[in-house]
Amino acid sequence: MDFKDDVQLDSSQVERGGRRGIPGGGLAIGGGAAGILALIVALIFGINPGDVTGGEPAPVGTGSNLSAQCKTGQDADQNEECRVVGVVNSIQDYWPTVVQDYRPAKTVMFSGQVNTGCGAADASVGPFYCPADQKVYLDLSFFEQLQSRFGAKGGPFAQAYVIGHEYGHHVQNLLGTNARVQGDRQGPESGSVRLELQADCYAGAWAKNAYQTGLFEKPFTDQDIEEALSAASAVGDDSIQERTQGRVDPDGFTHGTSAQRVKWFTTGYETGDPSRCDTFAGSI
Repeated sequence: MDFKDDVQLDSSQVERGGRRGIPGGGLAIGGGAAGILALIVALIFGINPGDVTGGEPAPVGTGSNLSAQCKTGQDADQNEECRVVGVVNSIQDYWPTVVQDYRPAKTVMFSGQVNTGCGAADASVGPFYCPADQKVYLDLSFFEQLQSRFGAKGGPFAQAYVIGHEYGHHVQNLLGTNARVQGDRQGPESGSVRLELQADCYAGAWAKNAYQTGLFEKPFTDQDIEEALSAASAVGDDSIQERTQGRVDPDGFTHGTSAQRVKWFTTGYETGDPSRCDTFAGSI
């Protein structure tokens, strides 16, 4: 993943929030298979922190302004936070070409704990989208855990896939797709699984069209896409359950198997067409 050196970044789409060492608010496991640890829940994307946290909300620290640090594509190639800015810019340049009346969503990079419209969350929750305030929340330490604890290859495009997935949830929120899940939160054919797989597919559709947004030097390489597929596979429900429980329990699925997550990202990437991402119709 190579940004054009002189392309201008819009750092207003990303902000820093939260700070370490904030007391209050314990993490309770919720929404996943029984017995999965908080760290494992963190590795399943799309969690609403209001479902898994308790206690008083943590105050937010806005942090320093990214505008002085992240100005060009060259900055994005050299700095992880600026790379997040560049990826977010590309994603939000793409979706207005597909979704009428698309409304931009900010990404909040936090460390430790953060207050959100969905409640207080800490780093254990991992990347998530909050429909209540329409923001994506991202703790960069997640990517190290994804690689070191769950065997994903890592790399810049693994991060881009995760961000693309979370913005897929934003698109679903704008389109009203979330309402199709309602209380159908667990099981191999559940609404939750279908929602998450569609977000994977949306991430793939953006990846296919990202070069057209003008931020990248060239289309993504096979190595870039392999980083995304490795990350998708690492966070499949069956993979996580096997690593943590020693067995697979389909009744506890919330996000889809490794094979399904790879399949639907690939569907989005190969077609480049979000209309091919209807995971709510037929078999998944």
